[in-house]
Amino acid sequence: MRTMVVGGGIGGLTTALSLHAAGLECVVVEAASTLRPLGVGINLQPHAVRELTELGLGGVLAGLAVETSFMTFADRHGNIILALPRGRGAGYRWPQYSIHRGELQMALLAAVEERAGPVRTGVRFEGFAQDGDSVLVTLRQGGRVLRERVDVLVGADGVQSSVRARLWPTGDPLLWSGIRMWRGLALADQVLDGATVLLGGSNLAGKFVTYHISANNPRLLNWVAEVKETEPGPVREADWSRAGRLSDVLPHFESWKYPHVDIPAVLAGTRRILEYPMADRDPLPRWGEGRVTLLGDAAHPMYPIGSNGGSQAVLDARVLARCLATHTDPAAALSAYEAERRPPTSALVLAHRALPIEETIRLVTERAPEGFTDIGEVLTAAELAAMADAQRRISDADVRALNERESWSV
Repeated sequence: MRTMVVGGGIGGLTTALSLHAAGLECVVVEAASTLRPLGVGINLQPHAVRELTELGLGGVLAGLAVETSFMTFADRHGNIILALPRGRGAGYRWPQYSIHRGELQMALLAAVEERAGPVRTGVRFEGFAQDGDSVLVTLRQGGRVLRERVDVLVGADGVQSSVRARLWPTGDPLLWSGIRMWRGLALADQVLDGATVLLGGSNLAGKFVTYHISANNPRLLNWVAEVKETEPGPVREADWSRAGRLSDVLPHFESWKYPHVDIPAVLAGTRRILEYPMADRDPLPRWGEGRVTLLGDAAHPMYPIGSNGGSQAVLDARVLARCLATHTDPAAALSAYEAERRPPTSALVLAHRALPIEETIRLVTERAPEGFTDIGEVLTAAELAAMADAQRRISDADVRALNERESWSV
């Protein structure tokens, strides 16, 4: 069985590693001419770290990433509302990691090329046709049109997936939340314990997120700024590599009284600011047809508020490989994969879209606009518990279930 994966990102590369580990042939095609360590920070939840560890990457991750200790919520004055332990601190057998997305991608790429062979870069997907026994894939490399026959085609080519567009050419718009995001990396003094994901404010007004992402450079800080600009609705296109401007983001945060991070200094010290809309797509009624399917952001793009998007792509890859290895019929394997993965990821997309903790943070702002010294005087125990539960629903797996589940390795 030969599988072609379109897209050399986290999901596509993890798919290649998972298929190779299951004894199945795989080729990855990537439109970019060169894969480079681009991007900013990402979090890997324990459920994804388990899968990458079983693929032999546990030591690599530990050498690159910061083991996350807490996810901590604060108001715009820096007063702590809630601190949730993460990873092993929350009882999981595996840590949560904060890591540079590009470094993670390069680690996955090195493993793929060592085990399964080179990724074919500079190759763009253009279309497919299937006859029940195989998939004929049309590709373009430079000025040449290539046609290759494979047993399975997987679209792991991101939010603006070309494979998804062939499967769903109409009625599948990109949907903007109305929230504008800016992201970047800067060198900064240690924030809290150096291992906390700190979220200040609300993305319905202004929110600033920071976390350290490098075991080798402890001062490297990932930051995310979020500001509500308009009401939700379709957006024609979005560029995730668009350059942002300091003059656009700084005015939203320069008046904050924020003791944990010198926000103006962090923003000014960022060499490259990225700007893009917080967007997703409606869950699909099906991911594919026959021997073609989707994976990761191509299948279920979601708002990046649960630190879970990349982790869900890793889970997709592992389940897909297990299904392909344990079914003799590729189409039946993809149906089993979708039946297992589409319901929980569709639920996550909708849960993220609800911005579940924002109502609680709004209450804090209304009740204590100038800050507070004791959150117990602002929120009830029930309100704090509801906030914690809301965040866990979009980030976490059941601790006992994950710890005791049998391995997905084939």
